[in-house]
Amino acid sequence: MGYVDEVIELVVRKNPAEPEFHQAVREVLESLRPVVDANEEVYRREALLERIVEPDRQIKFRVPWVDDSGRVQVNTGYRVQFNNAIGPYKGGLRLHPSVNLGIIKFLGFEQIFKNSLTGLPIGGGKGGSDFDPKGKSDREVLAFCTSFMTELYKYVGADMDVPAGDIGTGAREIGYMFGQFKKIRGTYEGVLTGKGLSYGGSLVRTEATGYGLLYLTEEMLKCNGIDIKGKTIVVSGSGNVAIYAIQKAHQLGATVVTASDSNGWIYDPDGIDVEVLKNIKEVRRARISEYKALRPKAEYHEGRGVWSIKCDIALPCATQNELLLEDARELVANGCKAVAEGANMPTSLDATKYLQENGVLFAPGKAANAGGVATSALEMTQNSERLNWSFEEVDAKLKQIMVNIFHNLDEAAKRYDAAGDYVVGANIAGFEKVANAMLAQGIW
Repeated sequence: MGYVDEVIELVVRKNPAEPEFHQAVREVLESLRPVVDANEEVYRREALLERIVEPDRQIKFRVPWVDDSGRVQVNTGYRVQFNNAIGPYKGGLRLHPSVNLGIIKFLGFEQIFKNSLTGLPIGGGKGGSDFDPKGKSDREVLAFCTSFMTELYKYVGADMDVPAGDIGTGAREIGYMFGQFKKIRGTYEGVLTGKGLSYGGSLVRTEATGYGLLYLTEEMLKCNGIDIKGKTIVVSGSGNVAIYAIQKAHQLGATVVTASDSNGWIYDPDGIDVEVLKNIKEVRRARISEYKALRPKAEYHEGRGVWSIKCDIALPCATQNELLLEDARELVANGCKAVAEGANMPTSLDATKYLQENGVLFAPGKAANAGGVATSALEMTQNSERLNWSFEEVDAKLKQIMVNIFHNLDEAAKRYDAAGDYVVGANIAGFEKVANAMLAQGIW
């Protein structure tokens, strides 16, 4: 049994009932085989792989809060600080009923390599809670966020661990958490990113993940002789990433015809109206089914089905494992040329393999959706400098980072005789920087 196989087996044995974490580790380590084989003696001696798959620390805590009826509710909070070899831990806080330790670990592990790919000095971490902000009043969300930060503040700081938003954690939640941190610690520092513009936030942060996804997709297509202009795109999701991916795709001359939420999906042959979608999801916090009432030509369907629509490009922007093998087969049959992941690990391993085997260009999430964390790091820089950059400045830096990410992963894939395999390229490019830093810093 090879070193990679030994470590995968170790992870499965030591972390039972955490399938998402197993999947993330397997996907990364399998693609690192050529690098590991070339350096196996050193990596084994230094237990490099064993160290990189084991978080520096896993923090789990109780979050009690009082609801509007006066009843005490109890949720579980998590922060997994995975690896800080190249910078302070950086990763979002996910608030969703599905959150558990395994999901936070998978996200934190992915974050190591995503953050490395940006070229910025940030390590990997992730956190969150099984609290669901949907359907809660502002007062209830405030009660939860203050309780959550009352414990989390012990483990975070501008030069230690800088959380950000994620699913369920938007500007409202970040503001409440920042206020509680400031109150407890008595310091005004860039401990969170995704803050409001009036208190240290960065322009473009809201748009960053969606915009970055399109910047990388455009570059990937261009380097393969394809112009994004005039192409038909299907997008899943209707949250922050999906909305701004749709907006930027339209700006680049493509037409996005789908969006979805957990209840169903819409197909608008004339192209999704971003302003209508934003009003439904960002203002009224309603279900996507309401889109049809405002756009009569659109279709609304219950359940899944986005990937059945004929397209040139598919952008999964909702959640993990939403694009499965049968969906990949449908995309290939319909002539899809490229898939780029806006969400974290939205494509199953067998679906990814099928797409690649059938000539579909595939950009993994750790590269394609790195725009959010890249702009968070730019927010950290602005906080440190006590400066605010213009929208154009941040957007230009974001685009350059995403273009650089694609070329770095493309070059890494070619270096290890895997030209065109952007999953391998992304994992190798992200891993090498972290591995070199770990080896240089001794045993910790």
